[in-house]
Amino acid sequence: MAAKNKKTKVLTEKDLLKIEIAKEMGIWEQVQNEGWESLSNAVCGKVGGLMSKRLRNGIRP
Repeated sequence: MAAKNKKTKVLTEKDLLKIEIAKEMGIWEQVQNEGWESLSNAVCGKVGGLMSKRLRNGIRP
């Protein structure tokens, strides 16, 4: 089998925030192994909601 060539993407501030939230929720390992598409709609909504809340309140580590 041929290996898939993944293009490396430059991560934006929002990408980094999404990764940070995924780590806090304990789902980062699943995302790394299976991709974002492996998450349920409810979990994706939770990540998006937390991102929106932090961006709205200006909370950024």
